[in-house]
Amino acid sequence: MPFIANTDRDREEMLRDIGVSSFEELLPDIPATCRLDRELDLPAAIGEMEVADLLSSLAESNQHAPGYTSFLGGGAYDHYIPAALRTIVSRSEFYTAYTPYQAEVSQGTLQAIYEYQSMICRLYGMDVANASLYDGATALGEAVALALNVTGCSRVMVAGRIHPNTTEVLKTFVEPGGKASLEQNSLKDGLCDFEALEASMSDSVAAIIVQQPNFYGSLEDVQRIGEIAHRHNALFIVSADPVSLAVLEAPGVYGADIAVGEGQPLGSALNFGGPYLGIFAVSEKYVRKLPGRLVGLTKDRDGEDGFILTLQTREQHIRREKATSNICTNQALNALQAVVYLSLVGKTGLRQVAELSMQKAHYLAGKINELPGYSVRGDAPFFREFVVDTPVDASVVVQRMLEHGFFAGCDLGLFGETGLLCAVTEKRTKAEMDRFVECLGSIS
Repeated sequence: MPFIANTDRDREEMLRDIGVSSFEELLPDIPATCRLDRELDLPAAIGEMEVADLLSSLAESNQHAPGYTSFLGGGAYDHYIPAALRTIVSRSEFYTAYTPYQAEVSQGTLQAIYEYQSMICRLYGMDVANASLYDGATALGEAVALALNVTGCSRVMVAGRIHPNTTEVLKTFVEPGGKASLEQNSLKDGLCDFEALEASMSDSVAAIIVQQPNFYGSLEDVQRIGEIAHRHNALFIVSADPVSLAVLEAPGVYGADIAVGEGQPLGSALNFGGPYLGIFAVSEKYVRKLPGRLVGLTKDRDGEDGFILTLQTREQHIRREKATSNICTNQALNALQAVVYLSLVGKTGLRQVAELSMQKAHYLAGKINELPGYSVRGDAPFFREFVVDTPVDASVVVQRMLEHGFFAGCDLGLFGETGLLCAVTEKRTKAEMDRFVECLGSIS
């Protein structure tokens, strides 16, 4: 929106029209101790050219991904984005479209969402997908809300390790009302402890959550976790990485009732952490509880294909007591990026991206294991991400590797743990990985 300056006369007219003599009369409920009792400490005005130079210098102070070789992961991955994607999604009819409030007028937007839903259903092996949610964490939160609503139970079990930030998001969904609880099951060698999970199950459990691959990058025995959930009449919720599904079984194949995921790897740049894309899909029997929007295909009176918003189970469209979610909108542009990305790379290309990421990750892990003082933690199978035990604190490794031009990975000390979480995508070359290992070897 443009900035429109108000003159003193404009302000006087507005205050007079609403029946007050000064702006301060509008602030009686704000305590004086909370108000700034001085003028803003702003620098002197400068010209446009000087502002551009200032903003450019401030931007250069960031350590941005294109200037480094990145082994960062933990939910956001440096995959290659085809050049054609940016050209397509930058078209004004896509780039400036916010959300289809007058939906049937926006046939192009609805068709793009319909194609997105169809692709997600095929990728995740599920019956129905919605028009997208804000990100992977809130998608999992909505999945938990659905499970609590459907089952009427009060406990939600986390099997294995999910992202710690996601855990915090889930707590805000589950705990404030005081009627439900989120319980982290114990781990065994970084994976789900099945004996402990079985022992903690009861008829009060609404759902079991599992992340595949888990936060440490390892692959969980999702089939066994799903069997435990269904044996106790709990819903089985899977948060699956979309790229991994080109080489791993889809959640629908091993019985997921709800499948969610973070769609950032499907054509969205790292973007300093967002905006991203929340993937949400369910089996057909839960379609009426689906949060957000669902676009459907129909026929108009002339027999031509037309797209409509089939379901809108949110409080902006239906009575609040019947709403399944208070989600405001969907990530239409990021969902479009996912559609374009999947269309450009295709089924074979996505599998190639997954296989290259997996093969290169295993190559790098093998090389790191050969370094004195370094070791890849555990022997569980992994996809493209793994934890490294380092000879010095991981935070030291991260800082030292910046000097060599590397984002070395995620310091697990940020989450109260130890180790370095490294991720590898198809973009990393053998020369980059060999140089990375060489530089790691210089740190002891």
